[in-house]
Amino acid sequence: MTDKRNSGFTIDPRERAPLSGGVDDLEKKPKKKKRESSPKSEKPARPKKTKVKKERKFAFFCLKWGTIFAVWGVFFLACAVMWFGYDLPNLDQISMTPRKPSITLVSHDGTRIATYGDLHGRAVKVDELPPHVVQALMAIEDRRFYSHFGVDVLGLLRAVWVNWRVGHVVQGGSTITQQLAKNFLQSQNLYDVNDRSLRRKVQEALLAIWLEHKFTKDQILTIYLNRVYLGSGTFGIEAAAEHYFGKHARELTLYESAVIAGLLKAPSRYSPANNPQLADGRAAQVLTSMVEEGYITEGAKEAALVMASSPPEVHRGQNIRYFCDWVVDSIGDYVSADGSDLIVTTTLDLNIQNKAEEKLQKIIQEHGSVANAHQMAFLAMRPQGAIVSLIGGVNYAQSKFNRATQALRQPGSAFKMVIYLAALEKGLHPYSMVSDLPITIGKWSPGNFKYKPKGEVPLQDAFAYSANTASVRLASFVGATAIASLAKRLGIGQKLPRDLTIALGTGEVTLLDMTSAFATFAHHGQHVWPYSIVKIETPSGETLYQRKTEVGTQIIDPQIVSEMRQLMSAVIDYGTGRNANLGRPAFAKTGTTQKDRDHWFVGFTGDLVAGAWTGNDNNESLIPISGGSLSLRLWRDFMKSVYGESSSPVVPQPSEIQEDSPEGEGQDSGSSESDREGLERLLQGVWGG
Repeated sequence: MTDKRNSGFTIDPRERAPLSGGVDDLEKKPKKKKRESSPKSEKPARPKKTKVKKERKFAFFCLKWGTIFAVWGVFFLACAVMWFGYDLPNLDQISMTPRKPSITLVSHDGTRIATYGDLHGRAVKVDELPPHVVQALMAIEDRRFYSHFGVDVLGLLRAVWVNWRVGHVVQGGSTITQQLAKNFLQSQNLYDVNDRSLRRKVQEALLAIWLEHKFTKDQILTIYLNRVYLGSGTFGIEAAAEHYFGKHARELTLYESAVIAGLLKAPSRYSPANNPQLADGRAAQVLTSMVEEGYITEGAKEAALVMASSPPEVHRGQNIRYFCDWVVDSIGDYVSADGSDLIVTTTLDLNIQNKAEEKLQKIIQEHGSVANAHQMAFLAMRPQGAIVSLIGGVNYAQSKFNRATQALRQPGSAFKMVIYLAALEKGLHPYSMVSDLPITIGKWSPGNFKYKPKGEVPLQDAFAYSANTASVRLASFVGATAIASLAKRLGIGQKLPRDLTIALGTGEVTLLDMTSAFATFAHHGQHVWPYSIVKIETPSGETLYQRKTEVGTQIIDPQIVSEMRQLMSAVIDYGTGRNANLGRPAFAKTGTTQKDRDHWFVGFTGDLVAGAWTGNDNNESLIPISGGSLSLRLWRDFMKSVYGESSSPVVPQPSEIQEDSPEGEGQDSGSSESDREGLERLLQGVWGG
């Protein structure tokens, strides 16, 4: 065997057996594994301290800049509040309601007909009112009133959404508190009602929040209900309850509460005095909202609508305002305006006024377009001068110009009453003969409208048929100056022409003046001053003015009055006014001006004097229609509605009239027979054509 130590081979030390072991041990002992070195890129995982640091750094960044922005935001918000709120009014004045002195007009029986200025009632608290009053207000105006802080964010968002879906504004987002703030700002003259600027809206919101901070919810409701405008000049729920329903606010029913709550959207439009039907429809909407909010049941709603009666109407239609405006304008002639509230008792009779309004509207609707008539005026008074009805136009809302008291129009043949009165005072009588043949004075040749001359006719027939040529002869006989003086004596104060055209009514007068002049004959020849005010007092009952009963001055001889009544009676019996026959004694005169620009009818019965005018503001000609002018129809229909329908008597013809009437009319007026004969010869011969 060869010895390895001498063979020249080298043994690897790692293959050497340990000194304590043998070859078997070397073979059995496992080899020790080398530790594999990891690449530098694959070092063992360590805690991600860098990521945590970044998150903390980002959070610190957000906190830092969030704080900065918050601080600056608060700063700018404070600046905005200071900018918008520096001139906000002092809330100590919010309980004091500014107001104008009120003038309340009542009819002759005490019924309220109109209010001018501001009408306020006693201040009431929320706890004094029935629950349904507040519930109706909240249901239609601010359902979340007791849960918001003055500005209802949810309600505002809901309103924006609804309005966006519909395409136009159908809901508002303002709360009751904001409405109170708006009302207060306007009362301080900071904004007008039409202001929609950003500054107003911001100040309104700021003031609403401050109101919520300073007052309780019930206090805010109390202030609001006593300040809010509710139409027809009323401020506050107490004044509205008294004005519309004649009761205190604490006595309001469910339906009445709904009516008043419905006024807040548009007080004038939904006023039960102006538009009862619209007010009723709006009240139904309020009741429906109350059902949706759970305040009332569906059955209670239906019961309220069924049991509700129309609120007492202060008046029918707006045309009564012609009378009211005329009264208010004349108050200064009776009492001094010292800022006190006034209650004015007028002469107006609502029953008569409503009848006149009904007949006028019916006639203008049925015949206005056919007759090319766009305006009418009407006035009725008692023989002593008390105005019981006055309508100054077809539609007050469209034109407030009063054609009964302000319009100067030619009276036409209606003025012949003055001409014939002057002739009677000169000594003629109803059966004095006058020529109706054509006449020429200088270059003027007045004609007769639809009248065929007969030659010589009694004054009564000439008046009844309105013969122009006969009137001109009488005017020439009496004198234009004397006629103008007589007209002034009758109360016609306008300047009249001083030539013979006065005989055809070419001067300009008002319907009030003409009706008052005719009232002289209804008042037995005594002077008549038209009046509309009976008493003026304060709300406390202090009388500032009381009309005294006066004995009229006799300005026309009673015998002459009797003869004039005979002439006027003939107009209705068989003359130009025969279509106005009432079946009872009545006296009147028709009137038509050149080119049919004006149609008049003025007359009276035993206790009522009335005048009617028809025409156009632009002087367009009227179109005559069969059955008489619209003025005649109005006068006749009005009188029949007052006295009741009655069968017309047999109309006497001129040939049937006796020389002496049963009432003694037509008797000699006091002049000698020779004087009368001389006058008749003069009228027949000198001016016979």
